[in-house]
Amino acid sequence: MLDLRSIRQDPEEVRERLRVRGDPAETDAAIDRVLELNAERRRLIAEVDVLKARRNSVSEEVGDRKRHGEVVDDLILEMREVAERIKGLDADLRASEAGIEDVLLRTPNTPDPGVPTGGEADNVVVREWGSPPVFDFQPRPHWELGEELGLVDLEVGAKVAGSGFPAFIGPGARLRRALIDWMLDLHVREHGYTEVSPPFLVTQAAMKGTGQYPKFVQEGDAYEVKEDGLYLVPTAEVPVTNFHREELLDGHRLPISYVAYSPCFRREAGAAGKDTRGLLRVHQFDKVELVRFERPEESDAALERLTGHAERVLQALGLPYRVVLLAGGDLGFASRKTYDLEVWAPGVGRWLEVSSSSNYWDFQARRADIRFRPAPGAKPEFVHTLNASGVALPRTLVALIENGQQADGSVVVPEVLRQYVGTERFKR
Repeated sequence: MLDLRSIRQDPEEVRERLRVRGDPAETDAAIDRVLELNAERRRLIAEVDVLKARRNSVSEEVGDRKRHGEVVDDLILEMREVAERIKGLDADLRASEAGIEDVLLRTPNTPDPGVPTGGEADNVVVREWGSPPVFDFQPRPHWELGEELGLVDLEVGAKVAGSGFPAFIGPGARLRRALIDWMLDLHVREHGYTEVSPPFLVTQAAMKGTGQYPKFVQEGDAYEVKEDGLYLVPTAEVPVTNFHREELLDGHRLPISYVAYSPCFRREAGAAGKDTRGLLRVHQFDKVELVRFERPEESDAALERLTGHAERVLQALGLPYRVVLLAGGDLGFASRKTYDLEVWAPGVGRWLEVSSSSNYWDFQARRADIRFRPAPGAKPEFVHTLNASGVALPRTLVALIENGQQADGSVVVPEVLRQYVGTERFKR
């Protein structure tokens, strides 16, 4: 959530940063509405303060006149009228404050000054690692190789749950589990994260805290259990960030870093017919997530380290990838700055996103009320939250299968996974 004080003090700066995302008419209207509601709120507060001061004054006058045996009926009538007026103004004040909160909940984060203007076409490749493999045969897509090698069965998944819910079979199931276990071990042992296992259902308050409510929910992308007021997690970021919702943290605890596995559920209602072949776009997928809570002055540097932790996964797997700085129009709703990690998939001939590494600054912390005390006796401040996929499985599996394919139809298993999988290659 944006800081109301910052909007009030320099609305043009906020407008300028939001325009980097595109659609200036919508964001300008949001800022206009916030300023309008805040002006009304301040007017109401001032009027209530005057009336409360009058009420206190009249109360004292009533006491004085009663002690002197004077009639106070007129003052009592006035006090009742003032009380009724205060009651009405308080209701108006609550409505104004609720209106401000509603607009701010629907307004995205302001992009970092280093984020380029534009949409997906304006994303910037920051660096590349590795070289795409050169084959002396025509590389095949993962859905063909996965079916032939008995790794994944898309038809069985569709029969059980519909399209977008793949079923992994035999060695494919082992490979999926191996990736999860190995990534968790890597981030704990090499990068110092604390492993946590969160619930896979969350409340509306948790979704609101990280920015998935109301936008993500109202756009129809969330799987909702209405009877219980719960949502299937779209990412472990939601429950793990909310571990510290409404907490005042001791500054000595920062930074806090968690790693968690979760299945992720996304309806992606607006993505019908887009990249749906094989494992390219599914409604249920596995992901290992990295979540960090940082001091404000450390968060920019922490984003670079966090991105490096996700890169380490791809380097260890030997997958060629690139790091892409997202333009404003391609940023997620809550993100201030995001790097995407994209792996090369030769079978489909495309770069595929397998991780987003984002700094949210205090945007999520304001929504979830996560603060820290910088030093004993110091005024509390909002933490900065960051997270990254470390990494997501479906497209990582795609890249492993397609990059590791051999002329005989087998697929070589990366060395770091062999002790987990129990084999050096998958073959017919």
